[in-house]
Amino acid sequence: MDTVTSSSETSSSRERSSDTNSSRERSSETGTSTTFDLRTVSLRDVNAALHAPDLEGEFVIECPAGAHNVAVGIDAPVKVTVDGHVGYYAAGMNQQADVTIEGNAGTGVAENMMSGTVWVKGNASQSAGATAHGGLLVIEGNAAARCGISMKGVDIVVGGDVGHMSAFMAQAGRLVIRGAAGDALGDSIYEARIYLRGEPASLGADCVHKEMRPEHHQELGRLLKAAGFADDDTRDYTRYGSARKLYHFDVDHASSY
Repeated sequence: MDTVTSSSETSSSRERSSDTNSSRERSSETGTSTTFDLRTVSLRDVNAALHAPDLEGEFVIECPAGAHNVAVGIDAPVKVTVDGHVGYYAAGMNQQADVTIEGNAGTGVAENMMSGTVWVKGNASQSAGATAHGGLLVIEGNAAARCGISMKGVDIVVGGDVGHMSAFMAQAGRLVIRGAAGDALGDSIYEARIYLRGEPASLGADCVHKEMRPEHHQELGRLLKAAGFADDDTRDYTRYGSARKLYHFDVDHASSY
């Protein structure tokens, strides 16, 4: 194992930032990966390294200790593993990269993601996948309130339950929930689709139960397989979507606003 000496032991952030490559390399089954230890390398330097032009390869971020903004803004077909729990907005604005979080994630994981995959091995706090346009977000555990809020094309698969107001104002994409859902599921939803195996505490304004046609079973099956839940029976799921009554103001539905 080759080790590059980190200058983070000094008190000068200028010296530390001049040694952006304070990392070590280790071999894996797929080749050599670069490892950053957040105890000795600043998060700013780690994110800068992950924004380098023509980036490729595999990266491991050790000891995140709940840090915010870990692995944000990546735009390269790389694999990043975060070995531990993270704070707010981890893997936000992700493009192309496959990011795995070996722990829990705080508020806004994969916020505004455009493509690639973000995989949370634990639970996620509120607003997971908020405003995300594309890609796949998998949360193996539970997700808190407002999961998929204002989603715009992302696919989200949650292995457990979701909190209240999930898929609020969801415009496009698919939200798959293997457990139950809190109050006001799909409130003010547009054209996103919700697949729920458990029961919702209540449905939000303009969110209704919809028929599961063959194409929906196929779509759901593909999503479950991609998220590692291929053994689920799609017949156990219920589809929810928009009743399309709130797109334009209608005095007859004023009480629903």
